[in-house]
Amino acid sequence: MKLGYICTNFNNSGFTVDAVRSLVASAGTDHALHVVVVDNQSAPEHVQTLHDLAAEFPAVVDLLLNDQNVGYFPGLNCGIHRMRERYPEVQHFVIGNNDLLFPTEFCASVKHNLSVLDQHAVVSPDIMTLDGEHQNPHVIRTVSKTRELVYDLYYSNYLLAQTILWLARVSRLATDRRDEQQHHAAQPIYQGHGSCYLIGPKFFDHFHELWAPTFLMGEEFFLSKQLSDQGMQTWYDPAIKVTHCYHGSLRSLPSRRLWQLACEAHKVYRRYVKVFG
Repeated sequence: MKLGYICTNFNNSGFTVDAVRSLVASAGTDHALHVVVVDNQSAPEHVQTLHDLAAEFPAVVDLLLNDQNVGYFPGLNCGIHRMRERYPEVQHFVIGNNDLLFPTEFCASVKHNLSVLDQHAVVSPDIMTLDGEHQNPHVIRTVSKTRELVYDLYYSNYLLAQTILWLARVSRLATDRRDEQQHHAAQPIYQGHGSCYLIGPKFFDHFHELWAPTFLMGEEFFLSKQLSDQGMQTWYDPAIKVTHCYHGSLRSLPSRRLWQLACEAHKVYRRYVKVFG
């Protein structure tokens, strides 16, 4: 099996090193692996770490060093174009964060489920955080109007956003969404968690890249809309598993800046999803 992995990197190259090493270990000698790391203008020491990684795996790692930070999905699109141009023999891609760890059986599970990847344009794996929480299926059917209103409040004011986050933490058992509790069941879903997707030939039968109208955040919805406009849905498959070092990819961003980026994405989201009407 030939498999590609595309991730973005921004001032957190240690995560990229761990992700690539775990994937290479999973591939062993049974699977051909190509990795495109898209660096979004990291500091020199982080770029050097990536060069060291490429030297460690010269037949595997291809660095794409952007001269500006283009964002998450736009960065993945840079990697998708590089992968398809340089390694056209690779038909199945893992795309997403660099703060992922791949279990030893990952490549074997992908190979065992290639028919699923060929049948669906996008497959979401079972993503588990380091503390054992499942992040998929992210949204099975829809987002309730109550939660949509909370989103609007959250993005209206930074201090209010912090209060809502605190309330969500202390009332988690009562307010947490239950979709992730169905992590054992393969099924079509509305949105898969944005940290990791698998795409294959069916995706490229319809698209040449991800729809990326924002710099960062909101990717789950934008991908779901991209698919639904073509009459398709994301498929969730618990047989394929990854570990997510949650928020590792965002540690270099101040919380207020991250909130501002999310606000900008929410404005785009509201162009397509109205709470009423």
